[in-house]
Amino acid sequence: MTTTTSRNHLLSGTGHAWRDAAEQDEQLARLVWAHIAEPRDAKAHLLIDGVGYPEALAAVRTHPEKLANFAARLEQLDLPEQLRRIETFGARILLPSDDGWPERLDDLPQPPHALFVVGEADVRSLCERSVALVGARAATHYGQRVAAEIALGVSGHGVAVVSGGAFGIDAAAHRGALAGDAGTVCVLPGGVDRLYPSAHDALFSAIRERGAIVSEMPLGFAPMRQRFLHRNRLIAALTPGTVVVEAGLRSGSLSTARRAEEIQRVVGAVPGPVTSAASAGCHELVRDGAAVLVTGADDVIELMAGYGAQQTTRDTLPALVKPEDAVGATARAVWDALPVRRAASVDHVATSCGRTPREVLTALGELLAAGLAEKVDGAWRKA
Repeated sequence: MTTTTSRNHLLSGTGHAWRDAAEQDEQLARLVWAHIAEPRDAKAHLLIDGVGYPEALAAVRTHPEKLANFAARLEQLDLPEQLRRIETFGARILLPSDDGWPERLDDLPQPPHALFVVGEADVRSLCERSVALVGARAATHYGQRVAAEIALGVSGHGVAVVSGGAFGIDAAAHRGALAGDAGTVCVLPGGVDRLYPSAHDALFSAIRERGAIVSEMPLGFAPMRQRFLHRNRLIAALTPGTVVVEAGLRSGSLSTARRAEEIQRVVGAVPGPVTSAASAGCHELVRDGAAVLVTGADDVIELMAGYGAQQTTRDTLPALVKPEDAVGATARAVWDALPVRRAASVDHVATSCGRTPREVLTALGELLAAGLAEKVDGAWRKA
C-alpha cells in the first residue's frame, strides 16, 4: 500500500522528478490523473483501462500532441505544491490502496481516480450503513420538513446520510442527520476548498466536525455545471440506496436516481400532492417502476434492509430540453467553462474544461451558431 509517508518520499525530489516517480507507482499516478483529467473523461478512462495508470501517464508525456488536453494540465501541475496545499488546508487524500477507501465506488463504470476529504469521520465506515437523500434546490417547506425528518429518523437506526450540500433538500437532509447520532457525508462538485454554496459555511463547518466533506476534484477546482452531474454518481455509489425526497421533472437529483439504478442500488421516492410540480419527478420515478414509494424513515429502513433482493428498472426519463442540450458533449463542456461577464481566451477556456485549444475552437463555432456564445475583442463568453 502506498502510504502518505511514501507518497511524500516519492515527491521529495527536485524539479519534475515526481513525474518519473508517478510513472512507476500506480497510486501516485492516480493522484496525477485526478488533477489532469475531468471525471468520466472517456478518453482518459479508455487509456487507463487499456494500459494502467502509470503507463497512461507515460503516454501523455511521450505523445503530448495526441493527448494535448491532458498534457497541457500536466505541464502546469506542481504536484508537490498541491500536496502542501492539501496538508495546510487540513484535507487528506484517499486512494483505493488506503484502508478508508469506500469500496462501493468501485462499482462505478468510471470510478474516481482519487478522493479529497476534510472532516474527522471515516468515510468508508460512515457509508457502510447509509442512505443518500437528495432532491430539488427549490424545495417546498413540505419537502424540507420530510427530508429532515427522514434523516433524523434513520440516524436513530445508525444510518448515516449522504447528500450534496446544496440548498433545499440536501441542506435539510444534512441538518436532520446532524441532529441525530449517525453522521453525514457531503459530496461536493468542486474542490473541498471551494465550498458551494458559500451561504452554507456554518452547515459545512458542522459537517466537518460530525462527518466528512468529500470530492473527487482536487483543491482549487471550481464547481462547474458538468461537475455537478459527475458528483451525483458518487452520491449514488457511496450508499446502498438513494431516496429522492422532492424533485421536479427537470431536477438534477433525478440523475442521481438514474446512476443509482444503473449500478444496482435501490431507489425510493417520497410522494407529494398530485398537483405539485415540485414532486412531479418523484411521481414519475414511482410510476415508471424506477423507485419504491416511501413516506418516512421506517419505509427507508425497510427499503435498505431489502437491498439486493429488489432491483428497480427504469427505461426512460422525460427529455430535458435546455438550450445547451442542442449542442454536443464537448460543446456543452466548453459552454460550462465560459465566463458570463468577462470574456476569456481560447487557451484559458481549454485549461478550464480540460480540452485542447483545437477542440475548444470547434466547439465555440458550434456554440456561436447556436447562440450560446459570443466573441468579444478576440475572447469568448456566454451569450
